[in-house]
Amino acid sequence: MKKALIIIANSGYQDHEYAGTRKGLEEAGFEIVLAAKDAGPCSGSLGGAEHATVSLRDVDVSDYDTIAFIGGPGAALLASDADALKIVNDAYRADMPLGAICIAPTILAKAQVLEGKRATVWNEDGLQKDLLETYGAEYTGESVTIDGNIVTGNGPKAAEEFGIALAKL
Repeated sequence: MKKALIIIANSGYQDHEYAGTRKGLEEAGFEIVLAAKDAGPCSGSLGGAEHATVSLRDVDVSDYDTIAFIGGPGAALLASDADALKIVNDAYRADMPLGAICIAPTILAKAQVLEGKRATVWNEDGLQKDLLETYGAEYTGESVTIDGNIVTGNGPKAAEEFGIALAKL
């Protein structure tokens, strides 16, 4: 069975994005493994509760077939997290399908894997688009953008489409 690693924030992941992404991947036959900065309980920004079984520092990307970063207010902290950036770079170098939704594409940007790539991001405050462009991405404004093995989504409404697109890679 194919395995997908879904990475959420310990506090403040976006519940709908997680659920939609998970559904899209599960319906395509993926087994889901949940990771966060620290293994243990995670709380969603809308009141959800999940349990991460893997800490980011313990992730070996070769154990997975695809990796997805979920957005929400807590995801902003992962954009400056050395373990999260290492996971992005390891997955990118392995030419593995890699996804990020909502503000999580900023993690991919700061890991410098979006240079010269088309990408989308949650941008209601106007700041994330600028960050992506600063790191060399071409902002599309689409709900879901696929460029090579990288899938980016712009928020909760795109979550299921995002999960399906990631599963197809």
